[in-house]
Amino acid sequence: MDDIFSIQMVDVLMKRLFVILVVLASACTPYKNVSMLSSMSELNYPFEVKSVVLSNDMNVAYVDEGSGDQTLLFIHGLGSYLPAWKKQLEALSADYRCIALDLPGYGKSSKGDFSYDMLFFANTVAEFIQKMDLKNVTIVGHSMGGQIAITMGLYHSDLMEKLVLVSPAGFETFHEGQKQWFRDIFTAKLVKLTTAEAIQSNLAYNFYNVPEDAEFMITDRLAMRTAADFDWYCLAIERSVKGMINQPVYDYLPKLDLPVLVMYGENDNLIPNRYLNPGTTTKIAKLGTNQIFGAQLKMIPKCGHFAQFDQSDFVNKSIMDFMNN
Repeated sequence: MDDIFSIQMVDVLMKRLFVILVVLASACTPYKNVSMLSSMSELNYPFEVKSVVLSNDMNVAYVDEGSGDQTLLFIHGLGSYLPAWKKQLEALSADYRCIALDLPGYGKSSKGDFSYDMLFFANTVAEFIQKMDLKNVTIVGHSMGGQIAITMGLYHSDLMEKLVLVSPAGFETFHEGQKQWFRDIFTAKLVKLTTAEAIQSNLAYNFYNVPEDAEFMITDRLAMRTAADFDWYCLAIERSVKGMINQPVYDYLPKLDLPVLVMYGENDNLIPNRYLNPGTTTKIAKLGTNQIFGAQLKMIPKCGHFAQFDQSDFVNKSIMDFMNN
């Protein structure tokens, strides 16, 4: 009964917070000069974008930088896109073939009436690897991309050699009441109605200190709102959230049978969920990592959830050290 009451109270508080954000946003509308998009395919990426057609005529956009015997395949998180790996592509492509893709529903990739759950994404990435005939692959996943990477390790381990999990979702667990809260709150409508002020605040909450060169994430997110395929993007986020909670991976972590590197920022504001599971990120990180035989854990000081931008040098060096071992 206490858990149910707590969830109800959190629900009320979150709805009040949303109303407050809307009111604040009406008084302050930053980024008034953002060039709006007619399609998300018009997003400006810092690398040459290629595409491959998978089953069901699904088009997956990707960038392919560098060369080498080993391939790093980067999977972005919820609501994100492949430029989230900009600093890794720039630094690591000197030594490795670096490929980052837009998951279906996101960025320049196909959007549509897909399930957008973790197994759907894992199967899509697996098909991408096979279609591209990639060898010696290390999967690098951030946040939701980390949970997708774990799911790949459970279902498609034959297609990869190592896993790198950056601030991964999936280590934090939720009981049924909490899961229902996520289902009720994170809707496509909520995503669509997110104000400019809230978009800016949400991004800032991902960082310990927001780097100046991360501002494109705000302007891109604002520009998307007029895109013809924006509603599909909003639906993808709703279903992705449901996919994360409906297909948890924590209990299956001991089944991972490949080298794994885990990294979390010590100042992650998103994991654990501060409303539902008050506690430290370090505790969640250790609980999950300890379930994986031989896994390495690195906690990053002065770093938030978006570790690959917040502390890119630390993340890049850690990946290189892991690849060389």
